[in-house]
Amino acid sequence: MAGRKKNRVVPEENRTTADYYKLHTDAVRDLAEADESNSPEVSESELLKYRSGSKIHLTAWAKAILIKMWFAGSVCFFIFWGLSAYITARLDLMLVFGIALGVVTDLLTNNILRGSAKTEHGNDRWMMFPKKRYAAFFFNILYAFVLLFCVETVYTLLNLLILAIEGEGARPLGVEPILFGIFYTGVDLLLLSMKRLLRRIVSDARARTPR
Repeated sequence: MAGRKKNRVVPEENRTTADYYKLHTDAVRDLAEADESNSPEVSESELLKYRSGSKIHLTAWAKAILIKMWFAGSVCFFIFWGLSAYITARLDLMLVFGIALGVVTDLLTNNILRGSAKTEHGNDRWMMFPKKRYAAFFFNILYAFVLLFCVETVYTLLNLLILAIEGEGARPLGVEPILFGIFYTGVDLLLLSMKRLLRRIVSDARARTPR
């Protein structure tokens, strides 16, 4: 019967404080009990209306590369440039530089890549150690030293090339944030490609191995 309905509509002029309290209580209860099983489906077009968008749309790989370059360049600016006046021994400076690069990669760069991924593990391919665990913190520091060694080798080869072309009066290529970020990210992407290639080779070899 209609008189027994629990959620009958009470006219606005006849509502009491108890009616408003019950209405708010029901709303809070519905919100607290909401999950994927009892929530209505919302289309992607409807969700886009409430997302703050930018006029500049970048692909996932472009965002990943820019994030890596920006953080590498920032560490170069604040650590290599900022501490070079205080840490005069180059080996000590490179030690601090490598540790800072690894820490920033683990705590900032990789976490931003994970958070900006459209799907879970969507940006794992841009990280050498994508799994978030304590061991990855130390692995990222070791990996940063590998990248730093490779980048220093690139600088050395380029300066030798400049010296060979321009002669003894040539100006060597110095370390500055933008170019360092490009070199550092370039070497990183090269090693990531080698990692994916190696995993593909191993996977194909296992698939061909008779069981």
